[in-house]
Amino acid sequence: MSDTQKIKVWEQLYETAENRLTMTFQSVKENVAVARLTAASFGSLLSFSMAELEELKVAVSEGVSNAIIHGYLNDPKKSVMMSLAQSDGSILIIIRDNGIGMEDVEKSMEPAYSTVEDRMGLGFVFMKSFMDEFTVISTPGCGTTLLMRKQPQK
Repeated sequence: MSDTQKIKVWEQLYETAENRLTMTFQSVKENVAVARLTAASFGSLLSFSMAELEELKVAVSEGVSNAIIHGYLNDPKKSVMMSLAQSDGSILIIIRDNGIGMEDVEKSMEPAYSTVEDRMGLGFVFMKSFMDEFTVISTPGCGTTLLMRKQPQK
């Protein structure tokens, strides 16, 4: 399936979800906490444990931080978009930026890889380990879309 098809499938899942929320916010580090708390509040509507909500918060924090730091190079004039949806008992999360994109997504997914010297390069590692489904779609010069899904453990 092409990246464009993956995004269309997720957008369709979003549009047909039982409950959904989209927010667009300024690309500043203070909004990482806003996105994190919004995702946790939205996730609490499902039967996630406290530990699972913490994992959800970390994944969203990392995704939004990546958009701000790597996608927009800390440009506060840019905007990050986050969509949340409840679908079939799970939470869907889409985080988008229209930033610089990535040349090599596979390389960016490697532990300890970062384009910024003082960063640890573990954001994608955390997102992948905490989510049941995690996809990164990026086009150089056009931006990056993160697709994440998490199902509460029963």
